[in-house]
Amino acid sequence: MAANPPSLTARALRLLSAREHSRAELERKLQKYEEEPGALARVLDALAAKDFINEGRVVNSVVHRRSPKLGAARIKQELQAKGLDAQAVSDAVAALRTTELERARTVWRKKFGTPTQDAAERGRQMRFLASRGFGGDTIHKVVSGGEADDGF
Repeated sequence: MAANPPSLTARALRLLSAREHSRAELERKLQKYEEEPGALARVLDALAAKDFINEGRVVNSVVHRRSPKLGAARIKQELQAKGLDAQAVSDAVAALRTTELERARTVWRKKFGTPTQDAAERGRQMRFLASRGFGGDTIHKVVSGGEADDGF
C-alpha cells in the first residue's frame, strides 16, 4: 500500500522547520511538485500570512550564522542569491561593514595566529581572507598588522 506524496504545504513546512527560507527559495525548491498552476503561490501566500515566511528573519538568520566566518561581500552574495529585497540586503551589509575589521582579525587569528614577514605566506593569508569575502582594505590591515588595537 503506497502512501500519498506530501502536499505542497507539508513540503514547505518541512523545509521551513530546518531553517528560514525566503519565498524565492521555496518557489525554486517546490516548483517541481506543483501539480496545478497557481497552487504553489496560494500555499506560499498562506504561509506568509501566518508569518512562517519572513524575509527579516531570513536576513537575520544568514547574518547570524555566517558573519563569524565570512566578510560582508560574501554574505551579500548569499542574501542576494536567496532573492531577498535589495534594501534589506543593503541594510544588513551596511551593519556588517561596521564590524568587518574585527571579524576578519578573528578569522585570521584562528587560522594563522601570528604575523609573518614572508611575502609568499602573506599572499596566501590575503587570498584566504579574500575567499571569505573580506574587503581589500580590511585584508591589508589585518595581514600587515596595521591599526591593530590588540597588540599586533
